Amino acid sequence: MRYDAFVLVSFGGPERPEDVQPFLANVTRGRGVPPERLAEVAEHYLSVGGVSPINDQCRRLLRGIGNELAAHGVDLPLYWGNRNWHPLLSDTLRRMSADGVRRALAFVTSPYGSYSSCRQYLDDIATARAALGPEAPVVDKIRHYGDDPGFVRPQVDAVRTALATLDPARRASTRLVFTAHSVPVSMAATAGPQGGRYEAQLRETAALVAAGAAPDLGWDLVWQSRSGPPSVPWLEPDVNDHLAALADAGVTGVVVSPIGFISDHLEVVWDLDTEAAATAKRLGLDFVRAATAATDPRFVAMVRRLVVERLTGSGPRDRLGATEVWDTCPTHCCPAPRRDRRTQPRPA
Repeated sequence: MRYDAFVLVSFGGPERPEDVQPFLANVTRGRGVPPERLAEVAEHYLSVGGVSPINDQCRRLLRGIGNELAAHGVDLPLYWGNRNWHPLLSDTLRRMSADGVRRALAFVTSPYGSYSSCRQYLDDIATARAALGPEAPVVDKIRHYGDDPGFVRPQVDAVRTALATLDPARRASTRLVFTAHSVPVSMAATAGPQGGRYEAQLRETAALVAAGAAPDLGWDLVWQSRSGPPSVPWLEPDVNDHLAALADAGVTGVVVSPIGFISDHLEVVWDLDTEAAATAKRLGLDFVRAATAATDPRFVAMVRRLVVERLTGSGPRDRLGATEVWDTCPTHCCPAPRRDRRTQPRPA
């Protein structure tokens, strides 16, 4: 396939306190999220100065990708568009069209399949293209990459590094805890043609990281950042509840690895570094949070390989897992489940 541009597509986030409320309005528009829930999430952003780390992380990742592509002779202009805050995807596509771009390859900052982590990005791309009209460039999304060595191996090293900070005499009572954004059970069940794709992919990534980092230790996949009414079932257990259960079982320390995120989103900084760390302290658990892939050179090289994979039509390769992936998502993949609109995942 011939492409004439690369576009990084991400969630977006506020970059100053006065951005917080309009950003949250964009995220939750039409979803009936209660005002008290918005106020709670707004406080999380304001507690870190009203600046989400995600935009700066995207800038650094895009610079790394540009350098990596250029070093390997891949000549594509680079763009960046967000779903919920500036630079907005609609504005980015308009600029791409003015620059003469006709077909672009999109790398989405979410490795897995589900409505909120995959299909919703495709829907937002389609909406932005429809708003621009016939002149809008075609945008094709790169496949899922949760089991790619460029994503897995940086996290293997991060878990090893985190483990090295804990008391080696208590290694036998240490456990690995992998986290990802919880979603409604109904959403998880529709993730992929056969269902259950989101949890299956995450469990495979967790198993790969655990086997590479500490095959002698037990591990768990748990969930974080739940929102929505208690009456709606979401994936469980929550990381805080799980830490309490581990402490009751005699575990003395945990390494928490947020494999559901490629970089330190607000949900990593708040839900893990703040809330989960406080829970662990209250329980007397040693707590270390492992780093994300972020701009690790192996992760940046992975993006370049995925681009070349699509340019050459070679198909999926360099995978460590066995869960099925495909180059282009089918139209029926990861549909939005029928549910109360308030069950949408909260802002990242």
